[in-house]
Amino acid sequence: MKTRSLKIRLLALQAVAIILALGITGYSLTYLFERSVERRIDTELDTYLTQIAARLSFDQSGKPQLGSKLADPRFDNIYSGLYWQIVNTTVDQTIRSRSLWDTELILPAEAHGPNAVHSHYIGGPQKSSLLVHERSLIFRSPIGEQTVRMAVALDLAELEILSSVFAAEVALSLLLLGTFLLAAAWVQVTMGLSPLSLVQKSVASIRNGTASRISADLPSEVLPLAKEVNDLLAAQEIIMQREKHRADNLAHGFKTPLTALISDIRRLRDKGEDEIAGEIETATQIMRRHIDKELTSARLREAGNIPSVQIVPILDGIVATLRRTPDGEIKTIQTECSHNLYVQIEKDDLTEILGNLIENAVKHAKSRVVVKAFIINNLVTFEIEDDGPGISDVLRETVQKRGARLDQSIAGSGLGLAIVNDVLEIYQQTLDFEKSSLGGLKVCFQLPFPEPKSSKGL
Repeated sequence: MKTRSLKIRLLALQAVAIILALGITGYSLTYLFERSVERRIDTELDTYLTQIAARLSFDQSGKPQLGSKLADPRFDNIYSGLYWQIVNTTVDQTIRSRSLWDTELILPAEAHGPNAVHSHYIGGPQKSSLLVHERSLIFRSPIGEQTVRMAVALDLAELEILSSVFAAEVALSLLLLGTFLLAAAWVQVTMGLSPLSLVQKSVASIRNGTASRISADLPSEVLPLAKEVNDLLAAQEIIMQREKHRADNLAHGFKTPLTALISDIRRLRDKGEDEIAGEIETATQIMRRHIDKELTSARLREAGNIPSVQIVPILDGIVATLRRTPDGEIKTIQTECSHNLYVQIEKDDLTEILGNLIENAVKHAKSRVVVKAFIINNLVTFEIEDDGPGISDVLRETVQKRGARLDQSIAGSGLGLAIVNDVLEIYQQTLDFEKSSLGGLKVCFQLPFPEPKSSKGL
């Protein structure tokens, strides 16, 4: 699966490059170490050949013998891994080191010229693998010139042990180095991508209304992106301004006909045409509601951000007004909201939402209405409850329809909930209906809680 994280992609590429580089480095160091040890062994074996040649002598029968032992004690330890062997090819006599015990070195049959040193790989005691250096020399003896084939052999297991130990130490060192390089890569990628976080914060500030453009204090690689976004914002502001003017023109265009219709409604009621007047009044209110909705939407698009308002003053004003109404005078309206609680919405829109919902609750309540506002997970939740008859599950969708009313005996056009739904739709929120603990209906909705910076100045 392809990851969408640019940071993970860069870190993955860095990790692959580091692993490959360290792997090649480890292999190269081990190979160079083995070559260095082999050269050191070659020098050591050649030195032993020279020492053997210097100590070599012959008895009266022409049998070769060493005048003194070689200094390395391994030549005297059985199967120690270091061996020497001397073959007098003239009289076919052989002597060897004590370390070979009852075995002998099986040298290649081909003959080589005198003095030159040759190396071979042969089998040794106890199924070992040996590196052999041999040299043929001609000596004078009591019975004449003798051709002697001298050989010194070393068990390659020692080389393998040295290589294994070195490889383990190199692997540990490279592991520590790889860990450090990966940590450094993480720091490098994080710091390298930090300007993108600044761009993200700038866009969030624009959305929250604390800024209008992306800051230009960015690296040159990110500046083209910031410039394009700022140009896009400028172009959108022009388009939004045009839409605002069109919405204003539409509102003004409808204002005069609506005023005339209201006058006609009054005259019809004076003539006793209440049914026709009611129908015209309902249609007028629907048109006014649509106009107000579009004006609100255009206003928010023009601003490009949503302001923050304090809830308590608006709530107190609505409750004070409703307590002066006939229903509000005889019913208890209780509010529970912190004075420091803010919400991200236009003041008029919050007034419209709370006013309609609390008014509906007061109309249908028996004696008590409770209004709560509290914050959960950076969202302010509003709950309006009453102790009225409530509604059934079937009616929960009906009450949100345009013009729908719970009780036809209660005065009003029934547009309140529909208006609330329209306003909340602008802020991408919805109403939720539940059964109240008071016995009636509980209406809930949520709005975003602003960032501290956007609420301090209120």
